Amino acid sequence: MRHVRRVLLSVVAAVTLLPAVAASGGARPGGCDDPIAPAPIIALEECDTPERIVAKAVDVVPAPKQIAWQQQGVIAFTHFGMNTFTDREWGSGAEDPASFDPPGLDVEQWMRAYRDSGAKLVMLTVKHHDGFVLYPTRYTRHSIVASPWWNGDPSRDVLGRYVRAAREAGLRVGIYLSPSDGAEHPHDWHAGYVRDIRAKHEAGLPLSTEERVTLGDGDRAPGGHGRYGNGSAVVPRTIPTLVPGDDRADEVADGSLPSFSFAADDYNAFYLNQIYELLTQYGPIDEFWLDGANPWAEAGLTEDYDFASWFRLIERLSPGTVIDEGPRGFRWVGNEDGIARESEWSPTPYTADPENSYGQEAIIGGWPDGATAEDLGSREKITDPSVRYLSWMPAESDVSIRPGWFHHDDERPKPAAELVSLYQRSAGRNSLLLLNVPPDRSGRIDDADVAELRAFGDAIWHTYRRNLADGGGAPALTDGDPTTGWSPPGGATTGELEVQLGGRRTFDQVELGEDVTAGQRVERFAVDVRRGDRWVEIGSATTIGLRRLLVLSEPMEADRLRIRIQQSRGTPEIATLGLYRAVPPAAR
Repeated sequence: MRHVRRVLLSVVAAVTLLPAVAASGGARPGGCDDPIAPAPIIALEECDTPERIVAKAVDVVPAPKQIAWQQQGVIAFTHFGMNTFTDREWGSGAEDPASFDPPGLDVEQWMRAYRDSGAKLVMLTVKHHDGFVLYPTRYTRHSIVASPWWNGDPSRDVLGRYVRAAREAGLRVGIYLSPSDGAEHPHDWHAGYVRDIRAKHEAGLPLSTEERVTLGDGDRAPGGHGRYGNGSAVVPRTIPTLVPGDDRADEVADGSLPSFSFAADDYNAFYLNQIYELLTQYGPIDEFWLDGANPWAEAGLTEDYDFASWFRLIERLSPGTVIDEGPRGFRWVGNEDGIARESEWSPTPYTADPENSYGQEAIIGGWPDGATAEDLGSREKITDPSVRYLSWMPAESDVSIRPGWFHHDDERPKPAAELVSLYQRSAGRNSLLLLNVPPDRSGRIDDADVAELRAFGDAIWHTYRRNLADGGGAPALTDGDPTTGWSPPGGATTGELEVQLGGRRTFDQVELGEDVTAGQRVERFAVDVRRGDRWVEIGSATTIGLRRLLVLSEPMEADRLRIRIQQSRGTPEIATLGLYRAVPPAAR
């Protein structure tokens, strides 16, 4: 869904008129002998030695909202929209709005299924790349309001129902708002694009995904106002931009609703207005997901996404929101397989200021080798000469329960056992599992998906509900408090901890966690059990972070355990020790 290979990114150079948002603890350049202040964002200086850069990495710490977000474990993603009804993964923006017609929309059923999976947060695709919007926006015709299904009934506001149902179910709420928007193609450009595609097709040449869907809808014009990449001037704009008969006019006039000034072109003003609607009408929002896809660049149409302004508006309206690739936010793990790296670092290097940069591509300020690099945070990467900042940027691992992101009748869900394995390799590797479960055309989640979600959630709950190390000789590691634990004496960066388990325990998973309020430090560790008069290593890995699961090849029985921290950037602060015996998903 990220379409990484097709991304072409840039940041609008115009100066925003919005007052700058404080860096919330971000450290700015100073002397190379000055004390290092812990912060989510720390600037590097020309005089910094590699040793000082590593010391700075030790003091890159999460903002409180990042810690709260990282503790979610599983997030449910809902891909639902025009593609659900056209049986596509990618839309053109020229679809007939009448196609959107879920006869039995049951958002409450979605939430029951998501809660059964163990998800703590749910996120809806409010607008995918086709531009069709799932709430009654004031700024485009291409929305549910244009569908006969809407029929003037405000209870059919899909996003509104989603938010209410989630909160009633005790779930946090996130939104995905695609920056790429086929409905906003300039109409003259689109007509020429269609002619070129038809000529290409008639010549027997292969078509891209974007070209195939555009050809399929070629007799229809895009559903929006032609704002995407239209070459409009960057000029002062007021957000919200009031429309004729705007129901917010009085509240904006008396200051009950805030207003902001930006310099923006037509499309960035449109996107800012949608951000404003979402956060003032449906907030608070816990997660805001976007991406940098510019999918029509090869055909000559690009839009300069003003990430800096978007980030600032989100932070002004909803300071508790964590933003995809934004400052004090989170990052895409780099694949769509739901699998985090063996070495997954939350402190990551930036080549430009994270306050104003979208992180996925090095060309505009992200990681030196891009989002998909196998190594994002090692000593080698953070001391790369191109790096200018270090930023706490934890990973989110996305995957769909089905082969596609939208529901297709001919696809089947992944079995619960596979979901458990993905959980271990995402939530168990200092990441979160973002699991997409798409509703079908009827407006419900398929019974087969529901069954696998329930089996997955039950297996996770039964496996981790009881810590077999509890009651042993390390109460500070098993008390559930992520800020209590163990460190090697004397401020050492390596050390060993022996733990009496209070009896023989049989387990096949070992959990370790660092106190990430003090940063992420461990670079290599091993775990041993006592066999007679000697220690036997049963597992090892590199990073720990908030949570690391060592999944053993077979169950182990032991009454004594040893944790060896073999390499660390600073004094390690181990906060969690857990021992578990896997409970497999129930056979169905």
